[in-house]
Amino acid sequence: MADDVANNPNPMGMSRAVQNKIEAKRSDSLEADCRNFISHVTGEQVEGERFDGLKDGVLLCKAVNVIIPGAVPKIENASKNKFAKRANIEAFIQAMDKAGVKGAELFQVNDLYENKNIPQVCVGITALGRLAQKQPGYSGPVLGPREATENKREFTQEQLDAGKHITGLQMGSNKGATQAGMGIGRPRQVNPDGK
Repeated sequence: MADDVANNPNPMGMSRAVQNKIEAKRSDSLEADCRNFISHVTGEQVEGERFDGLKDGVLLCKAVNVIIPGAVPKIENASKNKFAKRANIEAFIQAMDKAGVKGAELFQVNDLYENKNIPQVCVGITALGRLAQKQPGYSGPVLGPREATENKREFTQEQLDAGKHITGLQMGSNKGATQAGMGIGRPRQVNPDGK
């Protein structure tokens, strides 16, 4: 039995519409950025087309272990065993979950292994790149924007009381353009001479 998804029939009807919508979200540049990020973090080239080199999960596990040492304690030898490949991908996803990556940014094993949702795989790898920015002691490559951090402010009671007496602009303003002086039904009186 082949390791690829040659036995899966082409989706029909609603499944085809969903798959077409997913495919429309693909970005060649983001996929290339994700591949380059994994390559630079692990020091190993991602082989094959697009994400074929990541389907065994080995490079993903190595990448998360570089960023968070010991996150994946055992990487399975996935040379030909599809169960080991799936176990590696699952170990990567669990390591990301333990590290605090939001569930909406994670992908499922089949998203990568069967090419079901490659854009979601890119979201997961980008989340790893953002996670790298928060890790103390990690100075390697990163991917994606820095995650926002909480900026909690403390106000004294005096400051809170002073704020109660200020009318904010959310209440509206009486400055600026108004309809004062408008005459309904009359033509606009334009005098170029100013008379």
